[in-house]
Amino acid sequence: MAQATLFLILALVVPLPALAQRTQAELACTPTKTDFIYDCSIRLMRGGQPLPGAQITVGADMPSMPMAHNVKPVKAVPGKHAGEYHAKLDLEMLGEWAVKLRLSGPVRDQLILLYDFDEKGARQVTLSGKPLRK
Repeated sequence: MAQATLFLILALVVPLPALAQRTQAELACTPTKTDFIYDCSIRLMRGGQPLPGAQITVGADMPSMPMAHNVKPVKAVPGKHAGEYHAKLDLEMLGEWAVKLRLSGPVRDQLILLYDFDEKGARQVTLSGKPLRK
């Protein structure tokens, strides 16, 4: 009986459909011929499906140096596939950056993605601060 009550309370507090509708983003960035400038592809998903029609503003700052290094936000443009967007990031230096995606359109949201940028591209950073290995 206690488990059923707990489940009911959790279902009322955090409805499962709301969790399934959470916006998710993947970022893939490649360096250009100009130092610290990256061509980035953003893939947005919501409820396991691509999220087309979003307006995205992309910015970045360095968590290790708050307010010392932040990137002027740019608008992403839609890509060829549903849920795909492109933006050019002009960073100030290599290292770990918090990429901020501000979404409007079919959904209003803000996502913060931690990525380590180097001369080869960008890799997502785990909560431990280490890049994910693929």
